[in-house]
Amino acid sequence: MTYVLHYAPDNASLVIRLALEHRGIPYTGQLVDRASRAQESATYRALNPNGLIPVLQTPQGPLFETGAILLWLADKHGQLGPGPHDPDRGAFLKWLFFLSNTIHPALRMLFYPDKYIAPDHKEALSVGAEAGVHQSFKTLDAVAAENPPFLGAHHPTVLDFYSAGTLRWPALYPKDRNRGWFRLTNYPALHDLCARLESLPCTAALQKAEGLGMTPFTAPKPPNPPEGSAT
Repeated sequence: MTYVLHYAPDNASLVIRLALEHRGIPYTGQLVDRASRAQESATYRALNPNGLIPVLQTPQGPLFETGAILLWLADKHGQLGPGPHDPDRGAFLKWLFFLSNTIHPALRMLFYPDKYIAPDHKEALSVGAEAGVHQSFKTLDAVAAENPPFLGAHHPTVLDFYSAGTLRWPALYPKDRNRGWFRLTNYPALHDLCARLESLPCTAALQKAEGLGMTPFTAPKPPNPPEGSAT
């Protein structure tokens, strides 16, 4: 069975697309049309009851949660991260879960504060989320600067792909808020990671599929996808 990636342009599904493309894993893309709120449909919620993107359909059933999909792909297909018996496995898992449990949720709070707090407290939540994300990126940058084999190396892992996605979005979203707090150059090791990823064929495939421009990570521009909408 060829995998089916349920995606929307410039959503977390881009991270899964990078992993699939880099490893050369056959898949087809199935657009989730956010403009018509297809992610909230009964059909989509049958795949992911949370109504979030992405979902990866596999012979073992649909998978959701970005970190879980990445870890499953790495273990199933290899060459996307340290295997279960690799001495770097623990550190790899630690930072993968740091991205999925700390950075990604904080970004969601920043992008969708209405889902988390009453309107009169939105500003306080946004300010706190910005500070938290900035500190988390500084922490991750320090790890990347140590040149571990699972982050920022010349053989990218799912951790690299996830990092690049989370570093793209704060430069563009939310559209109605000043984003001057975020500068990729504040995290030099992560900047270098993003620049290396932009030279890879998997990123070229992502650019074509989702209209993310020539520098999707180091100098992001709003997406111009051939189909669908990012929001």
